[in-house]
Amino acid sequence: MPKMKTHRASAKRFRVTGNGLIVKNKAGRRHILEKKTPKRKRNMRKADVMNASDQKVVRQLIPYK
Repeated sequence: MPKMKTHRASAKRFRVTGNGLIVKNKAGRRHILEKKTPKRKRNMRKADVMNASDQKVVRQLIPYK
């Protein structure tokens, strides 16, 4: 069986924690920030653990990470 290739775009966007959870950055911080409250923008800075159903898909894209 040949080695699987890592999906490079996914490898740049997601990382795996020590206990195997996949972490992503939150969306919504690029533009149209004036109408968002400071609290909302501040909470978008933090990384977020992915949903379990989405984690299965991402694990196939980044098998060696």
